[in-house]
Amino acid sequence: MTDQAQPTEGVQIDSLSANEFAVEIDGERASGIFRVSGLTIFQREASVALPLTPFIIAKMVQRDPQLPFNRWLRDSQAAQGDPPTRTLTILALDEGSETRRWTITDAWISAVSYSEFNSGSSELVEELLTIQPGGIDMAWPGA
Repeated sequence: MTDQAQPTEGVQIDSLSANEFAVEIDGERASGIFRVSGLTIFQREASVALPLTPFIIAKMVQRDPQLPFNRWLRDSQAAQGDPPTRTLTILALDEGSETRRWTITDAWISAVSYSEFNSGSSELVEELLTIQPGGIDMAWPGA
């Protein structure tokens, strides 16, 4: 008998790659998304649920005014009362197949900032959107 762990047949290592994801706005796939950071679906202290926290979507600055994020940005900047809300969906993908879905309802943009403009750099300028979630639901397709 040996002390070494024996591989278990049929066990599959299951993990998500951080670079396989997509973002949709009201069901329309958005392009040019670099990353989503700070997405927290719930927080608890003892038995009390805490409010949802904002998260950041970092994307490329795109020219086409009809792209979904550009339309939402224009609507948000022009808003006089309540900010315009959208339903965002973040999809985790594995070789193109959806493995998990986070649906953010009543999302609104609370801040927009940009990465550094630098004449010595060849990097793309990032547009950083701070998103305030109204609600978040997580789903496993096929579960």
